[in-house]
Amino acid sequence: MTEETSNEFATKTERTQPGLKMALELGPLLVFFFANTKGEWIAKTFPALNVLGGPIFIATAAFMAATAISLVASKIIMKTLPIMPLVSGVVVFVFGALTLYLHDAVFIKMKPTIINAMFGLILLGGLAFGKSLLGYVFDSAFKLDAEGWRKMTIRWGVFFLFLAALNEVVWRNVSTDTWVLFKVWGTMPITIVFTMAQMPLIIRHSIREPEGDGAG
Repeated sequence: MTEETSNEFATKTERTQPGLKMALELGPLLVFFFANTKGEWIAKTFPALNVLGGPIFIATAAFMAATAISLVASKIIMKTLPIMPLVSGVVVFVFGALTLYLHDAVFIKMKPTIINAMFGLILLGGLAFGKSLLGYVFDSAFKLDAEGWRKMTIRWGVFFLFLAALNEVVWRNVSTDTWVLFKVWGTMPITIVFTMAQMPLIIRHSIREPEGDGAG
């Protein structure tokens, strides 16, 4: 195939990546929600799972399995493992294993707090050393100038810390089922709204690709 055809294919692949990434990241959360909601039915249908305990423990095991499948699919389909889902996956496996081994749902409830606090501190800590680390995560999605990445990194760093604090408040004050509802149907819409709210900044600081770059 010609170089132009190859470049066109690469461009189409890049365009599909955001949708794929969202599906691969949202999938395990939906599995977690379904398994917790239908935990009793799942236990009756598959009696062997009764050894895990109640719905939240069945949901935790399903969440771990779905996360592993998502990471493998990401590697196969997109030929890469995005750093944030990879780190999140490691924390899911560690805290999920603790939840099942100790039979204590507190660990899986604390997982979002740990992940979001870690991302927030890493992003803001990187800025202290003059590094806008968010650029390494989102560089394939859009190109921003240095000031744009700095502002975006501050915003996302603070937002991650906000999510960590919000998760702590919610899981400590509501039932497990309500927390699961919040984790899936609360956190995700909040994140989407926040992401969309960054569009004016992205547009302002976007770097225009020079036209007619290709050689003849």
